[in-house]
Amino acid sequence: MYAIKSESHFDSAHFLTDFHGKCENLHGHRWRVVAYLEVDELGTIGTERSMVLEFGAFKKTLRAITAELDHTFLVEEGSLAPATIAALEGEGFTLTILPFRTTAENLARYLFCRLEAEGMPVVQVDCYETPLNCATYRAH
Repeated sequence: MYAIKSESHFDSAHFLTDFHGKCENLHGHRWRVVAYLEVDELGTIGTERSMVLEFGAFKKTLRAITAELDHTFLVEEGSLAPATIAALEGEGFTLTILPFRTTAENLARYLFCRLEAEGMPVVQVDCYETPLNCATYRAH
């Protein structure tokens, strides 16, 4: 097995619906994302000969995905009233509406699936919501 990893980060706000504690309130994080790619055999031709994948392509893809979430308000679909969404957007806030509760676990899975959809041989994504707290999503 051969593996490489790359990191990216993004800043965003969120809150957790149906949570009883501080995280039920709007707050922000500097999310740190570590993604791992893995292959059985290294590339055999062209630029990627003797590589898992060219690091530049990997970093570009990962950073493009995290850039979409940077400085946005991550909102679980259905967690805010349509009038609240309209008011926030009317004030110029950028919202990212996601079909899941915006936990680190679900964000790790979301980022994993986005990398996979881009054709990356992703096997794991770590999503840090603080420097010491991380959720991981791995391939089955």
